[in-house]
Amino acid sequence: MSLYRSSIWYLKGLNEYTRGAFESAAKRFVEKDLEVSVAGRSFMITGANSGIGKAAAIVIAKRGGTIHMVCRNKDKAEEARAEIVKETGNKDIYIHILDLTETRKVWEFAEAFKKKFKSLNVLINNAGSMLMQRELNAEGLEKNFACNTLGTYILTKNLIPLLEKSGDPRVIMVSAGIMLVKKLRIGDLQSERGRFDGTMVYAQNKRQLVVMTEQLAKTHPGIHFSVMHPGWVDTPAVAESMPDFHRSMRNKLRSPEQGADTVVWLAVSEAPAAAKPASRFFQDRKVIPTHLPLAWTHSSLEQKERFMTLLEELAKSFQPH
Repeated sequence: MSLYRSSIWYLKGLNEYTRGAFESAAKRFVEKDLEVSVAGRSFMITGANSGIGKAAAIVIAKRGGTIHMVCRNKDKAEEARAEIVKETGNKDIYIHILDLTETRKVWEFAEAFKKKFKSLNVLINNAGSMLMQRELNAEGLEKNFACNTLGTYILTKNLIPLLEKSGDPRVIMVSAGIMLVKKLRIGDLQSERGRFDGTMVYAQNKRQLVVMTEQLAKTHPGIHFSVMHPGWVDTPAVAESMPDFHRSMRNKLRSPEQGADTVVWLAVSEAPAAAKPASRFFQDRKVIPTHLPLAWTHSSLEQKERFMTLLEELAKSFQPH
């Protein structure tokens, strides 16, 4: 999809993904859904030092949850932790430094975490990358894919044994509405063919997260998997990666707190959302379709299973010995 066409798609999503749409949807929210204590439960949030991740951490910390902040930048993480502790009074906030684009280090982190901590109730895969130029990591992988898809897969798969031992385990994937314009691609995971379009690579990665969620939910029924779209949110990542879009839409973008609302709801609520069939796609606390009407973006079960096989093979090829 060209930059022009993707921009048109963004504009079509205005009514559904803006701050106004959230405010309208919030009128049907049930307040008591979030009036819960999660003391004694632990939550890992990737990308927790800013934006949606930080906003979710604050709300969950206020409710007594233990927070494991997985962040790339140590200074920013420490600054965010100090703010979270000050605002919530909760000191059970732990910092873990990890760059999800560094594939082998994701393996190492997950293994070390399992050895150090006895439980993990909720994993929130929020961190993301939208590089507009094709860049490779130390292992030779395209960085957007390495972070958004493979890193998330490795982290999730390796923490599943810990989650399964914990009470009411949940995994929440933060996707994006732009994935609706992409069909799962299994033949060019590294975006080596044709012109590199960072926005569309990001969209493909977010489609991959939806498929990943569906398939992991099937093989691990003891864990409640869900995936969500936060709407268009005013975050540092959006401002940096999409400056023109951010500038033109600034007054209509959702706040990080609004973007994080459904993440928190899925993570802590005892509402029916947690009891619905796993792997549903949510926006504003309700299930929405993973494909547009009459879309060409559907994939067969065989294609989805092939994608998971390729992902597992690729992940294992970088497993430290």
